[in-house]
Amino acid sequence: MALPSPAGIAKPRLHLLFNHRRASSAVTCCSYNGRSSEPEDGAAPSTDAADWRSFRAKLILKEQYAKSVNPAAAAMPSQPPAKIADKWAHPLMEPEKGCLLIATEKLDGSHIFERTVILLLSAGVLGPVGVILNRPSLMSIKEAQSIFAETDIAGAFSGRPLFFGGPLEECFFLLGPREAGADDVVGRTGLFDEVMPGLHYGTRESVGCAAELVKRGVASVRDFRFFDGFCGWEREQLRDEVNAGLWRVAACSPAVLRLTSVVKGGLWEEVQELVGKRRVW
Repeated sequence: MALPSPAGIAKPRLHLLFNHRRASSAVTCCSYNGRSSEPEDGAAPSTDAADWRSFRAKLILKEQYAKSVNPAAAAMPSQPPAKIADKWAHPLMEPEKGCLLIATEKLDGSHIFERTVILLLSAGVLGPVGVILNRPSLMSIKEAQSIFAETDIAGAFSGRPLFFGGPLEECFFLLGPREAGADDVVGRTGLFDEVMPGLHYGTRESVGCAAELVKRGVASVRDFRFFDGFCGWEREQLRDEVNAGLWRVAACSPAVLRLTSVVKGGLWEEVQELVGKRRVW
């Protein structure tokens, strides 16, 4: 079977793909003063920061639980609020930003994509983009300096692990996830793009900003993981691959994406198990 189409797509022009609003890393980082953004005109902080994904997960898992125990209970209007675990995942009908693409058995035998878990960073009109989470490299950043030539990644992050992110050429990094409910100082800087609450990503052009945040103590080097390469699809291409059964689509909590879970090597199995669960906590 031929490899899925991401391997054959020409490298996109990233400044069009992501529509970055940053003029340059140096200017953006120097403008950060480490203080929280204050609401204008004394307005109260927005409540939109609450993770709607968790709310949706509670509704879905609550319905699944009710149907598994008492199908008639699923239609009852008054039920106690569902509580979900720190780690959760549930199926989705279509890909969305922040979702996981889980390789199915139809990709068995594919050198690149077999048993992979891809985090979708963007699902814009110009085409979905993501990185493979569970392909750790044998090299550290320091040992792969040639990949990151002309950036200051090797100095600040030399000891961080390097992951293979996909067959298309570009350097990406993830920042987080941070603990739920923690003060999202990184998010308020506006330096990086949010994937989900507590988890952001950047590209080669924003590595200097990342190093500056570490220097100023806003973030720790342990909060970063770096990817050599990425996966990309044309606008309707990923949907066609999902419909063909190449990928299983799932939403997940940020805790599923913690580095310790990924490095130990069982992410594909863990996500499959979480998606298959039909209970709430």
